[in-house]
Amino acid sequence: MVKAIRVHEHGGPEVLTWEDVVVPDPKEGEIRLKQKAIGINFLDVYMRRGQYPQPVPFTPGMEGAGVVTAVGAGVTSCKVGDVVAYASGQVGSYAEERILPADQAVPVPSSVDPVEAAAVIFKGLTAYVMIHRAFKVEPGHTILVHAAAGGVGYLICQWASAIGATVIGTVSTKEKAVQAKEDGCEHVILYKDEDFVERVMEITSGKGVDVVFDAVGKDTFNGSLECLKTRGYMVVYGTASGEPEPISVTKLAPRSIYLTFASLGEYIGGNREHLLIAAEALYSNVAKGVLKVRLNHKYPLSQATQAHIALESRKTTGSVVLIPDEE
Repeated sequence: MVKAIRVHEHGGPEVLTWEDVVVPDPKEGEIRLKQKAIGINFLDVYMRRGQYPQPVPFTPGMEGAGVVTAVGAGVTSCKVGDVVAYASGQVGSYAEERILPADQAVPVPSSVDPVEAAAVIFKGLTAYVMIHRAFKVEPGHTILVHAAAGGVGYLICQWASAIGATVIGTVSTKEKAVQAKEDGCEHVILYKDEDFVERVMEITSGKGVDVVFDAVGKDTFNGSLECLKTRGYMVVYGTASGEPEPISVTKLAPRSIYLTFASLGEYIGGNREHLLIAAEALYSNVAKGVLKVRLNHKYPLSQATQAHIALESRKTTGSVVLIPDEE
């Protein structure tokens, strides 16, 4: 028996319960992991609430890193003792140990700390998809990143800045503004104190930005469209403030705006070659210091409820991780 967080009914953070669970032996194509750390993503909150379909009961969480303790038949991509990380399409990471399809695990280089690897795997792969696949950020581009101090936002800012883009970030507090500056934002907008549309147009001399990366949703969506230049890209990858109101397609017509919802699973899920390319790009940049993992919040796995409360309050910055209690 091992310990895990379980959800028996959808609801608030209080529905996260600390229980004993049985972890079976891995079947063909599977591995068993003893976890070093578990990353927290806002997707976990959506699933706990019931906003994303997930039958109960379940163990939440989709990302982590750990040591392989057993392999099933046919597994050749890793062996017992290897340190691997994963951003899985299958829930189950809020546990001391878990079973995982081997083809979803990627090697963690010895130059990267396993806790950092867990903290950055899902968010870092998402950042990779945003700036390399959903819209290819290049030197000279001007981009707008909402929630620039958030778990994905700060990585987009660092990565895009390293590429040579001019990064404009929006944040809610002065403390987060300091972090956003450190993470490569040339311009930081306190959206509670300033009209971000007016500021973006002022910064760009009325031209607008090449792309907006928006995980906020309802609160920023319409303003983000106004910030785009002709044939600009609106890339949505989350709806933390709720889903935007439906819009008429003709609203995109005056400037021929492109609108997409970019999902990590649709770009990488099910394609191991794409996964390995993205993971190698991510971890090599972490190892070189191009990407600096902000491990700003650590909680014992048994205190996942407190971690969710902090995440939903939007008081967190950077990465939030759970550490198995015995680690």
